[in-house]
Amino acid sequence: MITVSVCMIVKNEEKILKRCLDCLKDTADEIVIVDTGSTDATKEIAKQYTDRVFDFEWSDDFAKARNFAFGLCTMDYIYSADADEILDERNIAAFKRLKEALLPEIDIVQMVYKNQLEYNTTYNFDSELRPKLYKRCRNFVWEGSVHETVRLTPVIYDSDIEIIHKPQGLHSKRDFGLFQRTIEKEGRLDARLCRMYARELAVSGTDEDFEEAASYFLKAVEEEKDENDLKEDLFVIMRAFRVSGNKDGFNKYALRAVAAGACSETAFELGEFFRENGDEEEAAIWYHNAAYETEPVLNSKYSEEYPFRYLKKE
Repeated sequence: MITVSVCMIVKNEEKILKRCLDCLKDTADEIVIVDTGSTDATKEIAKQYTDRVFDFEWSDDFAKARNFAFGLCTMDYIYSADADEILDERNIAAFKRLKEALLPEIDIVQMVYKNQLEYNTTYNFDSELRPKLYKRCRNFVWEGSVHETVRLTPVIYDSDIEIIHKPQGLHSKRDFGLFQRTIEKEGRLDARLCRMYARELAVSGTDEDFEEAASYFLKAVEEEKDENDLKEDLFVIMRAFRVSGNKDGFNKYALRAVAAGACSETAFELGEFFRENGDEEEAAIWYHNAAYETEPVLNSKYSEEYPFRYLKKE
């Protein structure tokens, strides 16, 4: 049977940490908790479950904190947990069975992440497989009877264990600040983070958040190669210019969006622009376009919910 280190980074999680650890305490062979600066009772609660509680000076970098925490683990596999996750009794039992049956050649186990739509996360689907259990020391294996090579692709097992995600609130404000500070330090975001920034804006950004993001996306749109990524960038710019009252800027990038092939988000923005400027008839055309003639690239609500604030269901 494999052994498992439950590994967490936490900050000010006193309201939910016990709920999470109660689900994991009988499955874990070791619990490692790294605190990044709590000012509440988080560390005291953690010490009720483990003596392996460590401090990490926060540096606006979740990857550094995760790497530090992983480096403290000593068991065969590391289960990366967040404080707002829970396992019910059925899935606790499934996790224990997995420990007994997991083959040693498995490098990563994916589990089903649930309840994403209920809590208005940045995803357009309610459940997805996510890597959650990682082999701590990976063994490299040679493959091929001739022209042999080391297998570099990890062996991944998709389990049916379901993790219920129950956050207390969105972390968008924190994330927007991290995006901006990363841009200030490094000058840019990598492609994945740029997409996450646009997605979080589409889900929970305020007008002010869009205006703060505009300067970065104005640079990104000039370098964009991927068609869908271009549509995302243009949506952010259009929204920022609309809410700031910059009609010339809005019209310029709206034309680019139409030329690129409008998505639900940019079509909806055109509807908002014409409605705010008193042209209800033109606005209705673009709301219809958002709902029926285009597809969303960031947030499905731009085709399923938002346009129907002004349209009757057909």
